[in-house]
Amino acid sequence: MKNLRNAWGSYLKYGNKLVLEENSVVYRQGGEGKGFFFLYEGGIKITLLTKEGVERTVNYVPKGMLFGEQGSRKQSYLTSALTTRTSIVYHFSDDALENICHNHPEAACIFTNSLIYKFRILAEIIAFLNSPVEQQMAHYLLKLINENGSFSIDQTSFAHYIGTSRITVNKILNKWKSQKIIDLTNRTIDILDINRLKELRESGGIHIDNLDLLILTNYE
Repeated sequence: MKNLRNAWGSYLKYGNKLVLEENSVVYRQGGEGKGFFFLYEGGIKITLLTKEGVERTVNYVPKGMLFGEQGSRKQSYLTSALTTRTSIVYHFSDDALENICHNHPEAACIFTNSLIYKFRILAEIIAFLNSPVEQQMAHYLLKLINENGSFSIDQTSFAHYIGTSRITVNKILNKWKSQKIIDLTNRTIDILDINRLKELRESGGIHIDNLDLLILTNYE
């Protein structure tokens, strides 16, 4: 899955370019599918509304990746997608997908692999549900930094990503800062000791194999 970034970039001419302001809704959970999207520039967060009415962030889309693939063939969107800053995305209709796959047969494999990656993200969330919060935070922070380079995120947003409270996130981040594992500057979390963070990710009594398969190549 590490070769997915920008793999769809060759087919942008088939898509419809959209420039979206911060906090724009790209699609809503449960809405009728109208195709899928490619993040060219900016930031997209994927959220899921549970049956209990709790909204959780389940992914931050790395630049150069597809998202909303489940909306192809007029299938309902399983999640919601919102911009975290001004973004450039490309929209691909069902007709566009058909034309791309007809003219570029290899595109079908890229699209399928992107879908598989999204199922792995779901498996990742399920696997971490009952693990200690500190272990979850270590993994998701490594994931964000590896996939996006330096990543700006406030503690409330990070808490929504982990599925815990802001107070808990603040307590652990400050502990890590005192241990010189990370540094906090405004909204940015900088990793100072990546090996220590990996040790924390693999601790906590719950061992999950092949975690790095869920992380794409470094940003740019």
